[in-house]
Amino acid sequence: MPVVNRIAGMKEEITAWRRDLHEYPELSYDVHRTAASVADKLKAFGCDEVVPGIGRTGVVGVIKGKRHASGKVIGMRADMDALPMHEITGLLHASKIAGKMHACGHDGHTALLLGAAKYLCETRNFDGTAVLLFQPAEENGGGGKAMVDDGVMDRWGVQEVYGMHNQPGMAIGTFATCPGPMLAAADQVSIIIDAKGGHAAKPHLAIDPVLIGSHIVVAMQSIASRNVNPLDSAVVSLCMFHAGTAGNVIPQTAELTGTARSLTPQVRDMLEKRIVEIAEGTASMFGARATATFTRGYPVTQNHARQAAFAASVAAQVSGKDMVNDNVRPVMGGEDFSYMLEARPGAFVFFGNGDTASVHHPAYDFNDDAIPSGVSFWARLVETAMPA
Repeated sequence: MPVVNRIAGMKEEITAWRRDLHEYPELSYDVHRTAASVADKLKAFGCDEVVPGIGRTGVVGVIKGKRHASGKVIGMRADMDALPMHEITGLLHASKIAGKMHACGHDGHTALLLGAAKYLCETRNFDGTAVLLFQPAEENGGGGKAMVDDGVMDRWGVQEVYGMHNQPGMAIGTFATCPGPMLAAADQVSIIIDAKGGHAAKPHLAIDPVLIGSHIVVAMQSIASRNVNPLDSAVVSLCMFHAGTAGNVIPQTAELTGTARSLTPQVRDMLEKRIVEIAEGTASMFGARATATFTRGYPVTQNHARQAAFAASVAAQVSGKDMVNDNVRPVMGGEDFSYMLEARPGAFVFFGNGDTASVHHPAYDFNDDAIPSGVSFWARLVETAMPA
C-alpha cells in the first residue's frame, strides 16, 4: 500500500497548517497559540476527546475506531516547540517572531499528526483507540517527561507509543529506525575553576585558570579514546570557556560548560566519574580547585525491538521496502521521547526531509514534500496495528 490517495489530496491543506505554525513559533512550554490551534482542529475533525493542559501545555486527542472491541490503544507523539534562533530563509512563511524559529521541524511534525487525525476521524477504519500526543518543550524542558508524569499513559491506557522526526539528508519518502538505542543520553557538564589571579607579566605569582582549563579541555578527550571500549560510543564536548576581562590580567576563575553523550547506562556512569576526576585532579595538579557538576538530562532513546520492526514494516507499506532502513546507526543527539519509551514499549522513526539545511540551522525549513508519506505512515500505523 503506497501513500494514501486521500492523504495525498490533503497535502495543500496540511502545508497551510504547517506554514502558519512556522510563522508563529513558540518556545518550550509557552506554546499557547500552537496548542490552541491544535485543539481547535482536533475538535473540528471530530475527535472523540480533546484535552489540553496535559504536561502543562500539551494536548491529547482521542479517536476511536469503527470498532474498539480489541481494547488496543496506540499512542502517537508530535512535538510543538521551536528554538530561540533568528531565521534567515527569507521565505514568505518565515518566522514573524524575532529571535524564534522552527529550526527543527516541529511545525512539520505537528502538521503531520494533525493530518493523520483528520484522516482517521473521517475513516475510522480500525479496531481500537488512537491517542494523539502533542507535546511541548522537547528542545528545552522535558515536555515528554512532563506529559508522562501527568499520567498521560495511564489515563488513556496507552499500550504502545511511537514518535517520528524529520532527517535532512535522507530522501523524501525514506524511513529509518533500529532496535535498541537510537539517540543518546544528553547530559550537561559544568566546571568552575577557582585559581589565583594576578598580573599577566608576573605569571609566577598567579595560578592561571585559563591554562588549567585548557589542560582540562584536552584531557577530557582522553575519556572517549582511552576509557571507553572502542566498540561503544561516547562524546564529551566542552563548548564554552569563559574567563577574564582584560588582556593583561590573569583571572581568578574560569568556567567551562559542555555536554556528554552516551548510549548505555554503563558508559553514562563512567563519563560522570571520569569528567569529575579529570577536572578536579587537573586543577589540583596546578594548585587550584575545580568543582565539576554532571547534570543528567534526557535518557537514551531506546527503541523496543518488536515495535521498531513493526514501524519499519509500516514504513515499507508506504514507501516500499527498499526505502526503509530498519537498522540505522544511532545518532548522538538527544530526544525526550525517551521518557515515553521508558513508560511504554514503542519506537522512534526518522523520515526523509530531502536535501535541506540541517536541523538547528538558521536556513532550515521543513520540506512540505514529506507530508504525504509522513501522514500516510501515521495512518497505516494505526490501521495495521489495530486492523478493523
